[in-house]
Amino acid sequence: MLPEEYLAPYAAHSAGGAGRRYPETAHSSRSQFQRDRDRIIHSSAFRRLEYKTQVFLNHEGDLFRTRLTHSLEVAQVGRSLARNLRLNEDLVEAISLAHDLGHTPFGHVGQDVLNECMKEHGGFEHNLQSLRVVDELEEHYGAYDGLNLMFETREGILKHCSLTNARLLGPVAVRFIDRTQPSLEAQLTNLADEIAYNSHDIDDGLRSGLITIEQLEQVDFFARLWRDVQHTFPGLSGRRAIYETLRRLITALADDLIVTSGALLADAAPKSIDDVRAAPPLIRFSDPMRKDATELKRFLRENLYRHYKVNRMRVKASRIVRELYESFMAEPVLLPPDYQDKSGDVGKQARKIADYIAGMTDRYAIREHRRLFSLDEL
Repeated sequence: MLPEEYLAPYAAHSAGGAGRRYPETAHSSRSQFQRDRDRIIHSSAFRRLEYKTQVFLNHEGDLFRTRLTHSLEVAQVGRSLARNLRLNEDLVEAISLAHDLGHTPFGHVGQDVLNECMKEHGGFEHNLQSLRVVDELEEHYGAYDGLNLMFETREGILKHCSLTNARLLGPVAVRFIDRTQPSLEAQLTNLADEIAYNSHDIDDGLRSGLITIEQLEQVDFFARLWRDVQHTFPGLSGRRAIYETLRRLITALADDLIVTSGALLADAAPKSIDDVRAAPPLIRFSDPMRKDATELKRFLRENLYRHYKVNRMRVKASRIVRELYESFMAEPVLLPPDYQDKSGDVGKQARKIADYIAGMTDRYAIREHRRLFSLDEL
């Protein structure tokens, strides 16, 4: 890790950060962003990521990625990129580890269904929910709700936000209104996320048997890397050949991002994080690499995420989330006491139900559904 005095002037420096919602005395042995990372790792929401879907449900296999392992892979890629660009590794790590804290069970289908259920009560956005987790829902401190993270960490967690919600959130979301940029660390984490899921979803898809090498060879980007492995290691097959190819894929994406972003930063010459906010995005892939990455994402969407076996689980998962929501809205007394709103405000009760469901792991949601609808479960 680079000490902060060696960071580029346009990096986020914790001493010059925008601070916490509730002022705290600086720690003698850890920077502000190191403290954020530690708070996130010790949070309840972080532990629950172990049993939340990435693509495959937890019970479908022990070796498939979960939201937890995905977040760790994003952090690893992100820190490596940040070091090469002289950005703040600790901030990148904190954002990486927290970016999926608000994700629902069952991956994106859970989010989509919950958003539909909540359409009369403000909707549901998982990035906004991640911010809600660290700002309000975690209960670790006597002086305040949430984890009281630094502004820059919270800003990076809020990757997407509707204008309606941005107007309600205040300074942390003002960039969505003003059309300015977040820190370079936030921009970088967004692309580290993409590098991580593109590579590990290929790995999990091949491991599951839902996609094949023969299919992937129709994607020019993957085919070039695969041929390089075959040329370097004639006769290599199986998991070794796959890992060699994916290692090259991650390296190609990371190297391109470092070179492209380095050139953009040199041209723009920002002197501070304020200059970064006023500039166009400065962390990006080259145009040819963006084209390659888009082709790869399109392949995964059409051949893995929409595979009929994945669709079967998606339909089951959507039914579970919808039926849980509708049952709790009809009979709030079925909820644990902490999630029962006593004010009589339907909107507040709906939000508490969304908090409850979003906080569930896949297996807890399945078990809770059985408790409500199976006569054999109590």
